[in-house]
Formats: sequence, C-alpha cells, structure tokens
Amino acid sequence: MSSYTEIPVQTPHPHPQTTTTPTPTPTTRLTTRPRIKHPGTRYYVHRVKESLTTRVSKFLCSCFLGLLFIVGLIAFILWLSLRPHRPRVHVNSFTVTGIAPDNGIQNSIISFNVSIRNPNQNVDIYYDEVDGTVYFREVKIVTVVLLYPFYQPNKNTTFANGTLSLASLSVTDSWPQIMANGTVDFRLELISAIRFKVASWMTRKHRMHADCAVLVGSDGQISPTSKNKRCSLYFY
Repeated sequence: MSSYTEIPVQTPHPHPQTTTTPTPTPTTRLTTRPRIKHPGTRYYVHRVKESLTTRVSKFLCSCFLGLLFIVGLIAFILWLSLRPHRPRVHVNSFTVTGIAPDNGIQNSIISFNVSIRNPNQNVDIYYDEVDGTVYFREVKIVTVVLLYPFYQPNKNTTFANGTLSLASLSVTDSWPQIMANGTVDFRLELISAIRFKVASWMTRKHRMHADCAVLVGSDGQISPTSKNKRCSLYFY
C-alpha cells in the first residue's frame, strides 16, 4: 500500500506594506467681503450744507477782520494827524544894559524877544493873556504882560517883545563871584492858558508854563548857547 506524503510548502509571508496616510489637501477658505453700505442722498446733502456753512462763516470772519483792520488803521492815521502838539517857545534875544563887572546891575533895562509857534498841521490854538516874568538866580525881578488873548492858526509863529526897567539889583554874593564864568544866569518864565481847536471841537483849558534858562555875558548880550534855545514846556 502506497502512501503519499505531501510535503508542506511554506508560503512566504508577504512583506508588510507601508501604508501612508494621505495628507489632506488644505481647503481654501473662501472669505466673503463685507458689504459696503453706501451713504444715501441725505448724507451728501448734509455734507454739502456743512461745507457751505463753514465757507460762509470763514468768509464773514475774514470780512469782519479786514473791516476792523481798515477802521483801526484809519482811526490811527486820524489820531496822528489830529493829535495836538504842544507849542514851541524859543528865546531869540535877551539883552541887559548896565551890567558892570565890578558894580553889578545899576539902572538897567532888560529887553527880550520870544517866539511862540504852533507846530500842528490841523489844530489851532487859543491863548489867554501871556505873562512874562524875569528871574535872577531864582529872585523874581518883575512880571510884564507880553501878549493879550489871541488866536493862533496852525503852522503859525507869533513873536512877543518885552521891555522892563530895573533901577538896581541887590545880591548877597559879590559881583565878581557871580561873573566868575563870564556869564550871568537869568530865567524867563511864560505863563498862559491855552485851548486846542480840532475842526469844530474845542478842548478844555490847559495851563501852560514855559521855562527858559538864559545866560547873559558881561556885554549884556545873550550867550550863543542860549540864543534860539527851545524852552521847557509844562502843562498843569
């Protein structure tokens, strides 16, 4: 009896296959733009009205500032042209006769000439009586009326002459000591009340005080340093 023996055949195991996990493809995310809401007609009408109001306001402000500047400039020019200036007083001559270097002043005659000028362009001046007083070393000698009330138009000069007699002049110091510098100190004072007239408007009265220092030489004539010198002027 024959027997058949089957040889087992070993079936080779298959190699394990490496399985790769498929990489998921990135999905593109669709982004949707927000819907822009366009302004309506009312919005544009409001913007136009606002812009127009702003422009009109700026225009009115510019006109107002320009008008204010022009008015201020005109007022400043008028103030400069109509502002009253003080009169100008000058001593043109001053003579003292009878000055002796040793004996002082005896039987002397003092004569002087002053000019009063109105320097204003459009302003007139009204003067009350003008009084002139001569001082010697702050000692009052005499007072005379130089001018009676008068009217002086603009850019006009008025001259006044004064003459007075002096019998003698007593001084405490010796005359050579007084004449040490070769000159004698006198002082001429003018006092009046004035009013300015601008167009048809008249100002109130102002008390005018002119103080003129005068140096007289041994010959009795005014010193060159004092001739035509402008006097100090005060109001009170």
